[in-house]
Amino acid sequence: MQAQTLPVSDRAQHLTRSDAGIPKQSIVDGQFSASELNIVILDRMEPLEAVWRELDRDNLNSLHQSYDWCLSWTRAFGHQLSIVWGRLGDETAFILPVEINRFHGFRTARFVGADHSNINTGLFTTRFVELASNIEPQKFAESIRRALAGRADLLLLQNIPLDWRDRRNPLALLPTVQNQNHAYHLPLLGGMESTLQQVNAKGRRKKYRIQTRRLEALGGFDYICSGTAEEQHLLLDRFFKQKGERFKALGLPDVFEDPSIRAFLHGAIDIRDRDGEAVGLEMHAIRLKGDREGDIAALAGLSRKGDHIICQLSTIDESLAAEASPGELLFWLMIAGQHGRGVSLFDFGLGDQRYKRSWAPVEIEHHDVVLPLCLRGSVGGWIHWAITRGKAFIKSHQKSYRIAQRVRRLVGV
Repeated sequence: MQAQTLPVSDRAQHLTRSDAGIPKQSIVDGQFSASELNIVILDRMEPLEAVWRELDRDNLNSLHQSYDWCLSWTRAFGHQLSIVWGRLGDETAFILPVEINRFHGFRTARFVGADHSNINTGLFTTRFVELASNIEPQKFAESIRRALAGRADLLLLQNIPLDWRDRRNPLALLPTVQNQNHAYHLPLLGGMESTLQQVNAKGRRKKYRIQTRRLEALGGFDYICSGTAEEQHLLLDRFFKQKGERFKALGLPDVFEDPSIRAFLHGAIDIRDRDGEAVGLEMHAIRLKGDREGDIAALAGLSRKGDHIICQLSTIDESLAAEASPGELLFWLMIAGQHGRGVSLFDFGLGDQRYKRSWAPVEIEHHDVVLPLCLRGSVGGWIHWAITRGKAFIKSHQKSYRIAQRVRRLVGV
């Protein structure tokens, strides 16, 4: 474990494991100064569980940094952890759950499960968010750099909306580069009809009628949006099979092939809170009737944090009822089903795809924090910056992007 205090001094603090217990939560006279910020690095999650779960209750802190989400990933992969724990006096200010792995050939500290996260925020207290504007960016960066010294070459925290639902993320104090991928959102209004007014309501209703008629002509269908835990796990296994076949048909690598990824997502299905406002992964599907009784035409997995729904994964079986566009129909049914459940935002996740643009009137920029921790890390940071900006340039030019996609399919990467 390592610790660093702001302002930075040459004297390193070394705390014992017992020092990492849960601090007493208190605010003296409602004020803290930046000089009271201490940053400690822990290699285990358990000492912070109580305060971590308290931060999870803030719905503006991403589900992807929640205790249970990170625990599921850590159990599946076992990567070296370096949990960044910031404190203001005796009060926790923030937790950044990071793990150390190789990325672009460098020892890199990244958010736990970074490759399978659609939105990352870190975990911050409201009090620290309010005070963050008083912290000098260079001192904040240097404090984190000193705390992580020797553990990694580069701190790379990806897919962060710097302004998330009217709250400025304190990570904006650190050096950033705009990520090449944007997120696509559909605000949910008073009812489905009001929501549709944002996205060509007439065309959407017409598509829905055509899709349902075509499926009824084939024998009908069931929309599956709940079920036992066993049924949910079986649907996830069906997703892995269908998605793998689809990747193969497109000439792309199967990003879900790794058994550890599958174990993690199965663990996410088991993440539930009592009131249903935190859901790790919930599988939804269109199951056919008639001659194709029991066949799954479309699948998707949703997560929930407060009033925010995230589509984590989706796929279709192109051999089943393709003329009825079951994937599009599934999104209609999932979106319609969220009304009246306290949900106000449907998030289609990262990546520019035609169906997302057709549904989502709001496009959100994400950024990556790129903080070199040593000279070697400066090279790694420059490489990530160059790759990210290069991808952004290609994606902003549709002809170049189509060529890049064809090349990717040919080489299978």
